[in-house]
Amino acid sequence: MKTKKMLTLAACVFAAACAFAGHEAPPPYPNFGLPRTEEMMFLVLQIGVIIFAAKLGGMLASLVKLPSILGELAAGIVIGPWALGGIGFGDGLFAEGLFHGAALRDIAASTGVAFDAASPALYGIATLASVILLFLSGLETNLKMFLKYSFVGSMVGVGGVLVSFLFGDLCAVYLLPRFFEHFAFLGELPLAEAMTREAPLYMGIMSTATSVGITARILSERKKMDSEEGTTIMAGAVIDDVLGLIVLAIGNGIIAANAAMAGGGAADKGMDWAAIGLVAAKAFGVWLGATAIGVFAARKISTFLKKFFRSPIVIATMAFGLSLILAGFFEFMGLAMIIGAYVMGLALSRTDLKHMIQETLSPVYTFLVPIFFCVMGMMVDVTQLCSTPVLIFGAIYTVLAIAAKVLGCMLPSMCCGFNALGGLRIGAGMVPRGEVALIIAGIGLSSKYLTQEIFGIGILMTLVTTVVAPPALVALFKPKARGVRHPKSSHNGSREICFEMEARDIADYVTTKLVAEFRDEGFFTSLLSKEDNIWEIAMDDMEISVRRDGRRIYIQCTPEEEAMVMTAWMEVASKVNDLARSISKPMRRDDFDKLLKDSEKAKKCAGRNMLRYLQGFVMMTGFRAATKKEAIEKIVAEIAKECPNHVRDVAAATAAVMRREDSMSTGLDHGIAVPHGRDPSIHGIVGAVVLVDNSGAESGRRIADYKTIDDSPVEIIVLTIANDQAQTPYLQLMANISRVLRVDDGYARLLKCQTPQDMKMFFRNAK
Repeated sequence: MKTKKMLTLAACVFAAACAFAGHEAPPPYPNFGLPRTEEMMFLVLQIGVIIFAAKLGGMLASLVKLPSILGELAAGIVIGPWALGGIGFGDGLFAEGLFHGAALRDIAASTGVAFDAASPALYGIATLASVILLFLSGLETNLKMFLKYSFVGSMVGVGGVLVSFLFGDLCAVYLLPRFFEHFAFLGELPLAEAMTREAPLYMGIMSTATSVGITARILSERKKMDSEEGTTIMAGAVIDDVLGLIVLAIGNGIIAANAAMAGGGAADKGMDWAAIGLVAAKAFGVWLGATAIGVFAARKISTFLKKFFRSPIVIATMAFGLSLILAGFFEFMGLAMIIGAYVMGLALSRTDLKHMIQETLSPVYTFLVPIFFCVMGMMVDVTQLCSTPVLIFGAIYTVLAIAAKVLGCMLPSMCCGFNALGGLRIGAGMVPRGEVALIIAGIGLSSKYLTQEIFGIGILMTLVTTVVAPPALVALFKPKARGVRHPKSSHNGSREICFEMEARDIADYVTTKLVAEFRDEGFFTSLLSKEDNIWEIAMDDMEISVRRDGRRIYIQCTPEEEAMVMTAWMEVASKVNDLARSISKPMRRDDFDKLLKDSEKAKKCAGRNMLRYLQGFVMMTGFRAATKKEAIEKIVAEIAKECPNHVRDVAAATAAVMRREDSMSTGLDHGIAVPHGRDPSIHGIVGAVVLVDNSGAESGRRIADYKTIDDSPVEIIVLTIANDQAQTPYLQLMANISRVLRVDDGYARLLKCQTPQDMKMFFRNAK
């Protein structure tokens, strides 16, 4: 067995050792006469503007239920050098605009040399972002699903990639000469030779990549993640990603072979298909060899990292460093860097380091990836994008890209047992293009394989396919008809379980713990959509979908898996309850008083802040109630009477306070209780300070069921209600009230107050 492994590794190393001809070096980017320090100043300012624009664009896109990358792309187009970023101001450093748009146009007009919109430093940051994007995409790839659904998924993936590539390539060969004069030479070449030129190749490759995050959201919302179509789409998307990168590797190999033949004077002798086939085989060999080495060595890499680097941050950093090294090696070998990054992520996806790396690198991803998409948008020349030839050609190319995925995935699926409706659903689910298509377009533009017009057309195709796919998929799933010709009798369908939490952050925490519980049991967990919080959990024949939407957690599974899901849920609930009990244990009175007395800042601020915090509070003396529920109802009603503009729904406010009391009593020591609640019907923060009349407590006048931690009768109630969707100074308010009541026997002095005016004077004089 060891000998076979060694031979396999040796073959992989031999395949990976095949080198390619390098790309021709591009002309140096102009520095516009700026010294190094001012170049760096521009870079820092540009990154700052890009971050704000990207985040704002992503937020606006999310508000209209679109992927954030569309907003980030649009933001890049708006602030780029061909739009707002090219508008100069003043007569100094910024006379040509923040992104030197006017200067780039002048250089192109005078010298005929066109430069990218991004400087080398800025493009380098975007390249680093593309590497981490594909590295984490590789980590999220379900290699087990890839193998499990190798037949149906492969048929759908291969069909989608093959037809998309052919449609995109042929569209470029036949239509580019008719719309753009500088591509007229394509019409003079034999068809086979024209198809292997740079622009047609990259237009074919661009249209192959599928982004399944949007589809996953729709499938989960329609409760179809576990359906035949949903499973096939998810498996096909995994295979589609791998095949798309293989096509990119082969395409780069063909371009390298063409360049070698042109350099050797063989261009006039026609295509040397043997040479092209050899180079393409070498490209595939490098990819396959590196992938095999990574999968074989993944466990040893994991062991090495855990043995020598104990810190999770250091381990994740070293893993990302390995992905950068492999990405650089792939670029050196003539393939794209993103393929190397994806291979390293794919290799580590089956190790126990996977989720630790994902969680640790998440802040880096959040910072860098929006910069990448924004820079891609900046590279779109809006003046050329809005031209009539680009719009017409872009519309044709986009329609063909949609039709290619639908036909390429529909026909193979129909050969595998799906009917026409099921095939259409699968095809529509594979339509959206995404980040990989954008990265490929960026590689083509930076390598001068694509012009600004073609790059803009690629961006247009990505935007349109991402927008049109969701409504089409929703419409196709509206009919209740099954998508398979012969449904299996053993298929009982999936069901959805819904759990509603008290708050969004609690739902988020519980979802994380639930996924971790399955992961600890050996399940393969994969984050399908970070924006929509969709997880896939799989092991053998079991496939479970988990989705969080606000305060609700949806779990989709089969009836056979339901018992296991409920068991996992009870385990998580038990752990959360244990955690809640442990953190709810009160601090010792002596320790708490010491902290308050030592807080000089609190002493100085309490007096001047107290009245500001208590402006919306009602002061009540001589209060009586038989039960906690009655007390809360009476206090909330009084608050609503005194502050009608703040409490618009008395019943909702009362229910919010009671829900909080049902989870754990808010009775503290020394007869102090602090009931509180949050509800959207409340405007701002209001409340009441209540002095309970316990005279004649032996006759039952005390609030008997209001428990305190020292079993003292409740004498002071500080009830607070606030809006749960806005920031309110609740913690500051309670900290000040607590300090006033506990320092120098403040609670005893407050109890001596006879009227609401006395109570207000007590808080006004608090020091």
